[in-house]
Amino acid sequence: MNVTVRTLTGTEFPQAMAIRIQVFVDEQKVPFEEEQDHLDETAIHFGAFVDGRMVGTGRLVEQPGRGKIGRMAVLAEGRGQGVGRALLTAILAECRQRQLPQAYLSAQLHAIPFYERLGFSVTSGEYMDAGIPHKDMILELSEKA
Repeated sequence: MNVTVRTLTGTEFPQAMAIRIQVFVDEQKVPFEEEQDHLDETAIHFGAFVDGRMVGTGRLVEQPGRGKIGRMAVLAEGRGQGVGRALLTAILAECRQRQLPQAYLSAQLHAIPFYERLGFSVTSGEYMDAGIPHKDMILELSEKA
């Protein structure tokens, strides 16, 4: 499977939002009103494409000294196919290009091993977000640039 990841244009954002709604709202039962937030306006949005079709999305919010990665969602057809890895690798490359020394995210418990394989470490205890257990994770980028 050939996966292409790139930043999205404003006109592509509705496709990314549709993926997020399918994954988070429909599959995981996150309340719709909790899925979209004010950070969408300033975030850099990414899309993962297979055969020209968007099958995954994620976003990067630049903050002082670090990048917050979030809203990582891959359609069922792309899971286990390297789409998530390609998406996260592209977002981390953007963090490095922006010379951010650290990336962090809030991971659902089932996704922690995925993030650990890409170098992230758990930095918090378990907490609930949108009714789903999560833990915070970070990746130091300055030494891996």
